[in-house]
Amino acid sequence: MKEIGKGSGNEGGSGIGLRERKKQRMYRVVSDLAIRLFVEKGFDAVSVAEVAAAAEISKPTLFRYFPSKEDLVLYRIADHEGEAARVVGQGPSPVEALRRHFLDGLERSDPITGLNDDPEVLAFHTLLYGTPALVARLHGQLERSEAALAEALGGGLDARLAAGQIVAVQRILAQDNWRRIAAGERVADVRADAVAAAERAFALLAAGLPHLSPHQATE
Repeated sequence: MKEIGKGSGNEGGSGIGLRERKKQRMYRVVSDLAIRLFVEKGFDAVSVAEVAAAAEISKPTLFRYFPSKEDLVLYRIADHEGEAARVVGQGPSPVEALRRHFLDGLERSDPITGLNDDPEVLAFHTLLYGTPALVARLHGQLERSEAALAEALGGGLDARLAAGQIVAVQRILAQDNWRRIAAGERVADVRADAVAAAERAFALLAAGLPHLSPHQATE
């Protein structure tokens, strides 16, 4: 998983050539720089030209890496787009695999679960959820996550309905955790409630989606 603010999980992998590593490094460096500017000054107050100048690259070069201003921010969580689809085949059933994955994320205080009080993570989430243009683009990312998950579940209307419910549960759980942490609660005080809420939510999913048997998830 790509920890928020830490770059791609594939970066530096043995199967990636030097050119690709340089490209990934450029993505990370420019995204990190842009997010720092956005957090400091506000998303709407910083132009793409200002980001390019700070990164010491031309504006056209920046747009080759990031087609839109919003992509500068969403790059940090881009690899989560297909995460649910990758996870569903790792357990006795898709819902159980996702439950275990989410609980493991809570245990590690994975930023994607919202249960993380690192100042950089909190600032990123505040930027993301507090900027209408980013919320709109995030919605598109969630739709693509649903589509990928539905495909992993076998496709068809039932799979799309199930994927929509699963992605919504993960989003709501994470945002509830983030709101409590952002309001000043400590991770240690929120964790037990977060685990209980996740267990309850995934139990409801399992009860409501009995047709998701193990053989329907792809490897």
